[in-house]
Amino acid sequence: MNERCDVAVIGCGPVGALAANLLGRAGLRVVVLEKEREHYPLPRAVHLDHEMMRLFQTAGVIDRVLADMVATDGHLHVGADHGVIRYMGTVGKPKPFGWSNDYFFYQPELEAHLRAAFADNGAIDLRLGATFTALEQQGDGVTVHYDQDGASHTLAARWVIATDGARSPVRKALGIALDDLDFEEPWLVVDAEVEGPVTFPPITGVPADADLQRLSVMMCDPARPATVVPGRGNHRRWEFMLLPGEDDQAMMQPEKVRELVAAWMKDVPHTIVRAATYRFHGLVAERWQAGNVFLAGDAAHQTPPFFGQGMCHGLRDVANLAWKMDAIANHGADPAILDTYQPERDPHVRGVIGAAVAAGRYICELDPAKAAARDAAIRATAAQKAGETAHDLIPAIATGLVMPSPAAGARFIQPILADGRKLDDVAGQGWRLFVRDDSVTGTSPLVTRLVAASLDDAGAVTAWLDAHGVDAVLLRPDHCVFGTASGTGVDLIEARARALGLALETA
Repeated sequence: MNERCDVAVIGCGPVGALAANLLGRAGLRVVVLEKEREHYPLPRAVHLDHEMMRLFQTAGVIDRVLADMVATDGHLHVGADHGVIRYMGTVGKPKPFGWSNDYFFYQPELEAHLRAAFADNGAIDLRLGATFTALEQQGDGVTVHYDQDGASHTLAARWVIATDGARSPVRKALGIALDDLDFEEPWLVVDAEVEGPVTFPPITGVPADADLQRLSVMMCDPARPATVVPGRGNHRRWEFMLLPGEDDQAMMQPEKVRELVAAWMKDVPHTIVRAATYRFHGLVAERWQAGNVFLAGDAAHQTPPFFGQGMCHGLRDVANLAWKMDAIANHGADPAILDTYQPERDPHVRGVIGAAVAAGRYICELDPAKAAARDAAIRATAAQKAGETAHDLIPAIATGLVMPSPAAGARFIQPILADGRKLDDVAGQGWRLFVRDDSVTGTSPLVTRLVAASLDDAGAVTAWLDAHGVDAVLLRPDHCVFGTASGTGVDLIEARARALGLALETA
């Protein structure tokens, strides 16, 4: 008889590891199959945002990862004349979600922390050196075949989440094609350990509150577009666009890499850690779900890195899946709620990829005249975009498990309380109903009820209710607004039960 589990996660990068932690914390039995014996020792993803930090809270891993996160100040785009054309800075801005907008990290450390947390989060079985080979679906389950230690094995799972990367063997086994969003540009990515500050060329128009050492700086220079990003400790990353006719292998040679980086380092000692060429793509899987198998992360979509949202997309994917699997396995929700996964996530991903592709097209402009016209056009609209941050690129959930109402699908705030704790530390996880005061009705044993007037949050939740003209807001476990209502929360409780296919339960 096949060994059985609730969820098989295939691939144990950061996305697969967060999936396992979320599912294990919910009490599901999880088996993680990872083909490599050791996690990849070099940096790949380097950026995440406040929403990911909140998901780490949800998964109970925040104390493990926080010390190695470096909060930074946003993004700066510099034009062909070395003058600022776009600034998405966060210095001095409120932190409505409880965390800084941007963090940089070192991926091998993050992966190690997320795997170490498996021991804290229930029945999670990590199998290293386990290579996926095939799967079959039958009834309400999936049989996964994999090789490990020279032998073939099978595993029966109710669901499979494939977080096995851009080349996803699971996606290929399912015959799922990728929708090409018509963006492909070759770039050289260089990681280095440096012993001093990066030297930037003279840049005009830098805002007074902007510290170039704490920003992701995109040089939109037709001579060679390049990006410089900070990192934790003394880690720095450069991304250099390859120009027409340049050969990948030649550009990765140590002497060429040293030449490119040296212009930014001057006399600062530094050690090149890695240099690799990539094709920056905009790709989305045509189907993210095949029966009880779900694609997530790079297996489902690939995003140009210009706003640092690639890995963030994957972490949002598995957060979306995990709470729904929890609702089905532990609370009797209708399994059909998983059919909302792609309708909720696909428009979100395409929206951000569209913004990244649009930025990529202007960043990668190599014609000096067109680059000058681009700079003028972007500056002409700068006043309309004053104060924008990368967070503004993330749209609300428009379809799926949301109740049509003001602010439905948006991410809810997480104010910092007077004692220094964040809202989720007090309100907990799962479904939460915030009501203006005790006169607003609505209770359920499956929903945590909180009275805004009693929160020591400097009135932040009450102000949110005021801003949207409502008296109650119901949050999903992924911190998105399920719906809002005036006068009562009963309508929200009932709508939740209907959406999940549950009998109405009131306290």
